[in-house]
Amino acid sequence: MKVTVVGAGAVGASCAEYIAIKDFASEVVLVDIKEGFAEGKAMDLMQTASLNGFDTKITGTTGDYSKTAGSDVVVITSGIPRKPGMTREELIGINAGIVKEVSSNLLKHSPEAIVIVVSNPMDTMTYLVHKTSGLPKHRIIGMGGALDSARFKYRLAEALAAPISDVDGMVIGGHSDTGMVPLIGHATRNSIRVSEFLDAEQMEYVVQETKVGGATLTKLLGTSAWYAPGAAVSGLVQAIACDQKKIYPCSALLEGEYGLNDICLGVPVVLGKNGIEKIVSIELSEDEKAKVAASAEGVAAVNALLNL
Repeated sequence: MKVTVVGAGAVGASCAEYIAIKDFASEVVLVDIKEGFAEGKAMDLMQTASLNGFDTKITGTTGDYSKTAGSDVVVITSGIPRKPGMTREELIGINAGIVKEVSSNLLKHSPEAIVIVVSNPMDTMTYLVHKTSGLPKHRIIGMGGALDSARFKYRLAEALAAPISDVDGMVIGGHSDTGMVPLIGHATRNSIRVSEFLDAEQMEYVVQETKVGGATLTKLLGTSAWYAPGAAVSGLVQAIACDQKKIYPCSALLEGEYGLNDICLGVPVVLGKNGIEKIVSIELSEDEKAKVAASAEGVAAVNALLNL
């Protein structure tokens, strides 16, 4: 199993580290445009191999996509954050150009690869890859819901004063503060609904803290988070590499599922060796349906800025 990660910044390097430590891949290739950066990150990570007990080979390259040839899974983390004075349209235009070029270069050398999109705005960048790559829908996956759900479970465990292994919960919808739909009514502690333990105010607190999870970290750190995003990606890659048939909420192209069409949005999917092997339909309350519909409207408005 060969995995390529484009973007050797904090998120990309964390992806590579977690994939390597889990030791299911034979090789991870890091790609970056900054001269020597990916090579340096790869060397640093390889110098942890004897300490962390993994045999995965990690290599780096400055923009030489021929070294990614034959990748089974490719992860796109590249893009720029929004800067002061930059409009949303400008940000999307720049990142769309980056993602389009990167996906084209990757698929030129690995035409059978499964693509995982991390770049923001994630649902829109996932949609862009669908519209420009020609790949079948099951081979294009947006990472966001897996990360959002991990943050949801963290907040649930905190509110319940429970070990996180006791907790299960899922976030669907768009990967944004306003688009996330934490399914608090479906969340459980060891198969018991959390409403048996938490009151309405506590549950609403968990929902709201989940929705601003990324913004909270950015405020604390002064930059975007990287450990949890890297771990989320590694979980998706492992589910594919090891054909685990695990259910993760991921941004997938919807064609009638959940009453939506021609949009990428976070929904539960079964992940295996073919990528998205099934979109799982779950029964939602009227309130949850309305929130998903509103989330889809928000994502569609951003998609319109792509001018496809």
